[in-house]
Amino acid sequence: MAKNFCDFRILLLVAAGVFIYIQMRLFATQSEYADRLAAAIEAENTCTSQMRSLIDQISLQQGRIVALEEERNRRDQECGQMKSLVQDLERKDVQRLINKVQVPVAAVVIMACNRADYLERTINSVLKYQKPISSRYPLFVSQDGSNADVRSKALSYDQLSYMQHLDLKPVQTERPGELIAYYKIARHYKWALDQLFYHHNFSRVIILEDDMEIAPDFFDYFEATAALLDKDKSIMAVSSWNDNGQKQFVHDPYELYRSDFFPGLGWMLARSTWDELSPKWPKAYWDDWLRLKENHKGRQFIRPEVCRTYNFGELGSSLGQFFRQYLEPIKLNDVQVDWKSKDLSYLQEDKYAQHFANIVAKAKPVSGVNVLQETNNIDGDVRIKYRDQSDFEYIAGQFGIFQEWKDGVPRTAYKGVVVFRYPSTRARRVFLVGPESLKLLRITDS
Repeated sequence: MAKNFCDFRILLLVAAGVFIYIQMRLFATQSEYADRLAAAIEAENTCTSQMRSLIDQISLQQGRIVALEEERNRRDQECGQMKSLVQDLERKDVQRLINKVQVPVAAVVIMACNRADYLERTINSVLKYQKPISSRYPLFVSQDGSNADVRSKALSYDQLSYMQHLDLKPVQTERPGELIAYYKIARHYKWALDQLFYHHNFSRVIILEDDMEIAPDFFDYFEATAALLDKDKSIMAVSSWNDNGQKQFVHDPYELYRSDFFPGLGWMLARSTWDELSPKWPKAYWDDWLRLKENHKGRQFIRPEVCRTYNFGELGSSLGQFFRQYLEPIKLNDVQVDWKSKDLSYLQEDKYAQHFANIVAKAKPVSGVNVLQETNNIDGDVRIKYRDQSDFEYIAGQFGIFQEWKDGVPRTAYKGVVVFRYPSTRARRVFLVGPESLKLLRITDS
């Protein structure tokens, strides 16, 4: 009996142990399941959050796509309108007119070196009349050297293009006592004109210096004469300057002349002529070089009676030579001439000689020791014959005009004839006539 009771207790203990083990396993399983469930719930929440974020991003992208689609449609519509407008303009031939307006008449270059104050005055004078027509006359400043004030002044203007010529080669003068400046100037001119004609491809260039002011009709004058320059190959260049353009010697702002003497000081050159001159450009004194017969080869220059430029440069390379006597008293034209309405065909080579001869032939001959006094006693035009250069200088000295000659040609002369007004208030023309002039003009000497 006791043995059986003992066995029962053992079984009971075993059963209790088994129950406890089962409960512990069950609890562990439940804990593991709870952890997995929590992890699953957390993963589900994370996935839900990510899905919501993805949905928001998709919605945003869809909004952007819609906006881009609307923008594209708007641009397509504008492009279609623009194409329609262009087609309409082409039908009306407006595009051809626009292109024609944009073709420059000539580039305008101001040659500068080391005078910033002079340069500013020149630029302001040019811009005063160039601004409304800037596309027809592109403006450049070409500086020789590295003067900081000049460079800064040129770059302060948005309305122009700046070029700088830096020549590091030493200058060797050909004769003792010559100024190096004239050699540097010649190099600068060649470089600048090469740039404008060959790099920028302009067909014409108007050359100014940094000590000039221009007249109100400066650009109209050059536009009117550009056609002559292109058509008549006997015209080497067109100038805005008259060496005898002082106030007391001029009267008519409409009068133009041909001359065998290169005036310079504001002049227009065509590319075809530069093609010839550039390869043989001189080392110095380029303006006097152009006045040599071997270089102008019988070609002539157009000049006005009343100057379209005024030279105020008392200080410069020429050290003020002739300034007080000949440059300061120059008359700058102040009349707005309508050059487009003027017939300038009389300046063509085949017409001008006869045109000029008719004027000279009508002038009354004057001779004697005191031709100045004789001239004052006559109301109309007069002509005074000179025998040679010495005689010319004597007569010119009485009136006060330029006495200088270059290569056998007096300043402003055409076929040896120098013309000026005296006095200007009476509009009388005085013709100083060379020994061969009447013969060249086919005028019978009376």
